[in-house]
Amino acid sequence: MTNKRGHMVPHSSDDVRGSLYIVATPIGNLDDFSRRAEQTLREVDYIAAEDTRHTRRLLNHFGIDAKLFSIHDHNEKDKADYVATLLDEGKNVALVSDAGTPLISDPGYHVVHALRDKGHKVLPIPGACALISALCASGLPTDQFFFAGFVPAKSKGRCDLFESWKKQTGTVVFYESTHRVYDSITDVQKVYGDDAQLVLAREVTKTFETFLSGTAAEILAMFDADANQLRGEFVVMLSFTQESGNEVELEVKRILTILLEDLPVKQAAAMAAKLTGEKKNYLYKMALEMQSEE
Repeated sequence: MTNKRGHMVPHSSDDVRGSLYIVATPIGNLDDFSRRAEQTLREVDYIAAEDTRHTRRLLNHFGIDAKLFSIHDHNEKDKADYVATLLDEGKNVALVSDAGTPLISDPGYHVVHALRDKGHKVLPIPGACALISALCASGLPTDQFFFAGFVPAKSKGRCDLFESWKKQTGTVVFYESTHRVYDSITDVQKVYGDDAQLVLAREVTKTFETFLSGTAAEILAMFDADANQLRGEFVVMLSFTQESGNEVELEVKRILTILLEDLPVKQAAAMAAKLTGEKKNYLYKMALEMQSEE
């Protein structure tokens, strides 16, 4: 919406009655709360919050008085009908998570999906998101990325997931907690060795915001040297330097196929290593697998 001078002005929740607003809230720095988000929360009839106590503190800080009810992982399927009833009555509802953009590894998917199916308007009020904030400042490729949310809590599940990323193109991003980040990076090292470049964004937008860069081994050394680096919430980003994607693998296989027509496996792998920069042992195993598939 624009004013008479053509400047953007905050969206009013009265513009469209019976709508659900997906409102992003700060992930740390309260100055990241947009005017449009603040005005929307002031004007809606209800706010659906992941944790009403947490959201009440945010609202109190900005002097917003609102009717709150909870929507979280354990009740959101049941709450979808309640929200639909409110919208049918012409009420406006805002959905917020504890921090950042709702539905990004936070509750809300079932509610939004159900309301869309019923034909209700669902409108985004964009703002802070740890995923995007960390990625854009990481120095890793951003033209393609894959977001994995939170990874499994147990090592076996993590390692299996990390193995499945070996053919993933672009930068892989996941969230991790202070309690598991050391173990997760240890598993990254198990699966990738030095073949992944990592950037860890810690406490994004908060007082102790830190970006740690290096291989998994280098990141673990940083943790060992300074236990304070283990504190906080983490966005973990990986960019693969080996086995990094389908295009690279296809090109390597194409070169090996040509060389194997005239050379033994060992010599073909050695020559391919010189041509591609890949590790000879990796290429030797690939060549053996290619021959076994024939």
